[in-house]
Amino acid sequence: MRRISMAEGRVIGFIHSGITVKNLESALDFYVNTLGFELLSTQVANSDYIFDIVEIPGLKEIKIAFVQIPGGQVIELLEYVGIDTYSGSARSCDYGTGHICLMVENLEVMFNELQAKGVQFKSKKVANINAGANKGSKAIYMLDPDGYIIELMEKKLS
Repeated sequence: MRRISMAEGRVIGFIHSGITVKNLESALDFYVNTLGFELLSTQVANSDYIFDIVEIPGLKEIKIAFVQIPGGQVIELLEYVGIDTYSGSARSCDYGTGHICLMVENLEVMFNELQAKGVQFKSKKVANINAGANKGSKAIYMLDPDGYIIELMEKKLS
């Protein structure tokens, strides 16, 4: 693969990932109360700049919440208001689909607890990873309330 160098502009870090949700309150209940993320802030974006960024005709506003995963990474949850929205839920193999991977402890216990709370999983059971860079770890795919894929991984202790 050919690397393209740029004279001035370059990536220097990571700020956050974003997930579009159907209902911000439901999403916050899941990410904060079920998964234990920290709510950092909420806001309603309806300034001209937001419309310039997203370029969606008829958009009234975007309800936004920033949540922090234990360990420091930030996720932006966005509810688009004033327009028709549709599920982007797809199979994990479909391009344009994404997921986040969370490092967890006691994955088997967490899997059972989340199932008891009604959380939906793509995986039927915890997978023991027996090859590749994460050999010896365990993982599973679950879904947030809008069908976004979340991978839970228990890393092998070194």
